[in-house]
Amino acid sequence: MASTTICSNLARTLADEYTLTLKTQNFHWNVEGPMFYSLHLMFEQQYTAMQLIVDRVAERIRSYGEKAPGSYEEFKKISKIQDASPGKLSAHQMIDALVEDHETLLKDIHLFRKLADQAGDATTATLYDELALFHDKAAWMIRSQRS
Repeated sequence: MASTTICSNLARTLADEYTLTLKTQNFHWNVEGPMFYSLHLMFEQQYTAMQLIVDRVAERIRSYGEKAPGSYEEFKKISKIQDASPGKLSAHQMIDALVEDHETLLKDIHLFRKLADQAGDATTATLYDELALFHDKAAWMIRSQRS
């Protein structure tokens, strides 16, 4: 039973991470304005790092013998992170959207980490610790671009 909950939490994390990766890459391609260069570079660094995170989370699901969700349709059904159209967003709105998304992820990461720890799954708890460090720093880095 605990493994089912852990895998369900990991699947949600995977969907959120993938959706945020795509959103960040989308903003990287489409950001405009005076902050273009700094945001363009930072968004690229972040989505590149998140691509590795996506893989690690999916592999953790597979280590339980479960299939990892892997389609846009599946991700859209379970992700809390909403897609955004960059054509309608200013650089400041992109910043606000990404900070909110990282903070949303952090709330769930802390909860899922606690549940993994309670289930005795130290490996998943450690993975969530690493994700928390990444998203906390990413939110801080993006937030620091606000003027």
